[in-house]
Amino acid sequence: MTRTKRRISALAVGLAGLAATLLVGVGSATADPSISSKKQQAQAIMAQIQEMDSELSHAIEAYNLANVQLDQIDADLETNGRHLVVAKSSLTVAQTHIAKRLRALYINGDSGGAVEVILGAKSLDDLLDRLDMAQRVGGQDSKVLRDVKRFRHEVQTRRAKLSSDRARQAQVVDQRAAQRQSIESQLAERQRLYNSVKDEIAQLEAAERRRQAEIERQARARVAAAEAARASARQGAIEVSSDPVASPVSDGGSTSANVPPAKYGGVVGIAMQYLGVPYVWGGASPSGFDCSGLVMYVYAQVGVSLPHNAAMQYNTVGVFVSRDQLQPGDLVFFDGLGHMGMYIGGGQFIHAPHTGDVVKISSLYDSWYASTYVGAKRVL
Repeated sequence: MTRTKRRISALAVGLAGLAATLLVGVGSATADPSISSKKQQAQAIMAQIQEMDSELSHAIEAYNLANVQLDQIDADLETNGRHLVVAKSSLTVAQTHIAKRLRALYINGDSGGAVEVILGAKSLDDLLDRLDMAQRVGGQDSKVLRDVKRFRHEVQTRRAKLSSDRARQAQVVDQRAAQRQSIESQLAERQRLYNSVKDEIAQLEAAERRRQAEIERQARARVAAAEAARASARQGAIEVSSDPVASPVSDGGSTSANVPPAKYGGVVGIAMQYLGVPYVWGGASPSGFDCSGLVMYVYAQVGVSLPHNAAMQYNTVGVFVSRDQLQPGDLVFFDGLGHMGMYIGGGQFIHAPHTGDVVKISSLYDSWYASTYVGAKRVL
């Protein structure tokens, strides 16, 4: 009778533990916020911002160059204007000078100016020199007049070309300014979107921290309850299942129904000591873990050596176990063996997810993990 009472008492404790497990499992089956996808969106926006920054830098330099070239054209126009004033003045002086000479020659009635030259000569040599000088002076006047006319024509032609160039360059400046303003506007919009996404990520992360805190609290309570149930079972010399799972789901595999019971449930408590440790690629220590590194490190604490590779753990460690037979300490695998974690009970597992995240608890029922679930192994 006493033994029977002890069995009934132990069974009651087991049922209480089962009820607690089921309640926790139901309460924690909600999906994690999609922080990862938001971070990917933020990274994509930041990449666009960086690309636009580069484009804006080039656009600003092109705008600056266009303005420099326009300023140079304006300077050339100003210089050309001064040259034209000089040319016009020189032409007026030359024309006036030649007009006076022609008038004097006309009045004197000597187209060659010989009378003036002869009357003013003091000797024969002087006469020859004066005649030669008169011819040269006349020729120089004629050449100056031609040069001044040519110079004025060139300056006028250059002014017309510079005016045309200035109109085109001003249009280039306007185009560069419009391009710069367009990029600046797009960049401002991208920056606003990035800030909005950052704020949303911060809110999601805050919600996730609260959710994780509650999940951890529930998980710790479940681990404590399981330990108490095992202690009671030992006292009553009966075996109480540590983790029956609600709504069993078959994995469709060839797992034997007679899988040995888990004997490393205590590793869950060890693993939970590292909640919040950052993910580090290739990490296998409390300074940082990747997914297989976490499991390897935790099992090493109980004297079990596991390879630092999810696929190797799946293919070489222990025995396969179906999802409806999962017990704390079992290894769960996802995403074509690209990710893994450790089952802790209540439909949850502890794992090191990915870069930028930390060791945390997630639910097997979350959409991504449920859709990429590969299978589970029990360490013997």
